[in-house]
Amino acid sequence: MKLYTYFRSSAAYRVRIALNLKGVSYDAVPVNLLKGEQREERYGAINPQRRLPSLDIGSTTLIQSPAILEYLDEVYPEPPLLPVGAINRAKVRAIASLIACDIHPLNNSGTIGYLKNRLGHDQAAADEWYAHWVREGFDAIEALLGPGPYAFGPRITLADIYLVPQVFNARRFNVPLDAYPKIVAVDAACAAHKAFQNAAPDNQPDAV
Repeated sequence: MKLYTYFRSSAAYRVRIALNLKGVSYDAVPVNLLKGEQREERYGAINPQRRLPSLDIGSTTLIQSPAILEYLDEVYPEPPLLPVGAINRAKVRAIASLIACDIHPLNNSGTIGYLKNRLGHDQAAADEWYAHWVREGFDAIEALLGPGPYAFGPRITLADIYLVPQVFNARRFNVPLDAYPKIVAVDAACAAHKAFQNAAPDNQPDAV
């Protein structure tokens, strides 16, 4: 199994966490986003969207982190990434979707690059754009989180897998987190888990 990844890609970060939690071994294949390696023809042949992550499972290559995470949970059911009960699963999926559908698309490198390079916004304006959408999402997530230590209790779920990379990005772009004590506490609980530690950006072979 090969995971095409970049150490600071939050979508690839999610998949690294899940693979570690499931105990699935894989080879990391770095794709340097800053150097534009995702736009090269050889990577386009792997992933027509030319984004990360891509997971080569041998018979085919999977793209889009939500689809990859669902695949991993179906094929490697232990430990499960969703709780028991339709309502509980819906609550976990809501957090995951809030990040994957609302925060992340507005803050990924392609969007920020378009704001700066095509629309002429300076770095300060791009940073404020980034922080605004993080705050919008985190305000809702803070209210939606369940009892700890993780996002919804004593077991790690998809909500944690999506939240931790988003917190990493918020810190990287200096978004204050003082208003989000529940989010900070969940992130701290996850940081003590080996699967999250091994998936962290600074611990990747392509980290700089």
